[in-house]
Amino acid sequence: MSKNEFICDCNIIHQDIVKQTLKNMPDENLFNKLAEFFKILGDTTRTKILFVLDKNEMCVCDIANVLGMSKSSISHQLGTLRRSGIVKCRKEGKEVYYMLDDDHVKQLFEIGIEHIEHKV
Repeated sequence: MSKNEFICDCNIIHQDIVKQTLKNMPDENLFNKLAEFFKILGDTTRTKILFVLDKNEMCVCDIANVLGMSKSSISHQLGTLRRSGIVKCRKEGKEVYYMLDDDHVKQLFEIGIEHIEHKV
């Protein structure tokens, strides 16, 4: 296969497809929020935290222990994830437990891992 094989060499505009696609295009704000969401997930430490929280809710101390990091750095990353609606927390006495915010986040994370594992 030559690399030029994937270049469109025609000048035909498929008006019906273009018109329908433009009609269904979301607001620019949605694209900005989606890009920001993926940027948040694009950090290795944060993806490790998501992996840890995918199966269990955990406190900062436990996450820090599993990842071999300081509680301070884990707390900072959890704050970013919490403000972005990716994780949530619950307080039990003096302890705060973190978990993935909802099934959408869980599914997205697990599908991402599955996709990567099948590509390797």
